[in-house]
Amino acid sequence: MAPNFGRRGVPADLRNWNSRRLFRPPLRNDDPQPNANLAIANQNLLEQISQLDKVEGQLRQSQKMEAVGQLTGGIAHDFNNMLGVVMGALDLMRRRLQADQFGIGQFIDVAMKATERSAALTQRLLAFARQQPLAPVPVDVNRMISDMSELLRSILGEQIEIETVLAAGLWKTNADAHQLESAIVNVAINSRDAMPEGGKLTIETGNALLDEAYCSQNADASPGQFVMIAISDQGVGMSAADAARAFDPFFTTKPTGKGTGLGLSQVYGFIKQSIGHIKIYSELGTGTTVKIYLPRLHGPAEEVKRAQPTVVSGDSNELLLVVEDDPLMRRLSSDTLRELGYSVLESESAAGALVILSDTPGVRLLFTDVVMPEMNGKKLVEEALKKRPDLKVLFTTGYTRNAVVHSGVLDPGVNLISKPFTIQQLASKVRAVLDE
Repeated sequence: MAPNFGRRGVPADLRNWNSRRLFRPPLRNDDPQPNANLAIANQNLLEQISQLDKVEGQLRQSQKMEAVGQLTGGIAHDFNNMLGVVMGALDLMRRRLQADQFGIGQFIDVAMKATERSAALTQRLLAFARQQPLAPVPVDVNRMISDMSELLRSILGEQIEIETVLAAGLWKTNADAHQLESAIVNVAINSRDAMPEGGKLTIETGNALLDEAYCSQNADASPGQFVMIAISDQGVGMSAADAARAFDPFFTTKPTGKGTGLGLSQVYGFIKQSIGHIKIYSELGTGTTVKIYLPRLHGPAEEVKRAQPTVVSGDSNELLLVVEDDPLMRRLSSDTLRELGYSVLESESAAGALVILSDTPGVRLLFTDVVMPEMNGKKLVEEALKKRPDLKVLFTTGYTRNAVVHSGVLDPGVNLISKPFTIQQLASKVRAVLDE
């Protein structure tokens, strides 16, 4: 009997067999062993991932503790040196005075230098941590560098030739002018130290665009328009490994006793707090270039000229209220203001200060610490100004966050003097606030 091929030329019984084959459900694998092996393998993989995460976390913690240890050790070393100088000088002064000997000027000088170094150290640490209070203003960088020429010559010495290449049509930036000057000086000092036999230091400015391609190669940079300051030297240069660590606190390639290792870390902190970027290019035996990028200031803005500080004594008719919870600091601040000629009232708390302000309408200026228990300085001022809108206010603090400083920038209209301060600094600041 001939086979029945049907319309497609395929035997009908074969077509039916293929259809049954295509639509038949797959055979069940009732053997539990493959599924069990897969579950075990999956569990082993999860345990390995968990173990890797744990090891990675331990490594990060170890690196963090190593960095903290390095930072703490550097701070302890420098502060112990400076405290030793202060304590020794004070002991010698006391012995001389007890013996009715008054040749203590040299001891006063070394104690003052040690306290100034201590203050600079804490300021650099705050800068590295991006916690220093900044007061940004429109800055013409070309004018700033021109005005700094004499300062740089005196700091760098006669062996260093300074060349400036200032770009025409340079954009303005919005930055803390004092901190920007300090950043330029810090980088220039590092360049000087890299040229012990002398050489040329070049400061160049320009408008710069950091594009996506550049930022993809430099993870800490953001695209945009920037004012660029490049400081180049002909010094010994750095290896790639040293250049990568140049901004680490207390890292230095200088001989022992020749640097704290905080200069560039301070610069780095200031630039990052200013939403900028900094980059080091260096080759051993060739020299180093440090490029600083600060965001362009858009729109018209007049540059603010900083007034030169002057020491002006007060008047006994000018009544000031000092609010400070630390008794030693309160006494010292009050005595300093009295020494300058002001009349002074004191309070250890915000609540007590409010009572004094209610009872004594003649208080012209409130000089208050920011960080205090129960009610901080900002809340005190808010309450005081409700009753005395004409009251002048000057804040002081050693460190604060989110009270009168937000995102690293002083709140508008806030007057602040950071601790520790000299009598000249306090005199100038108080006079400026009173004469506003």
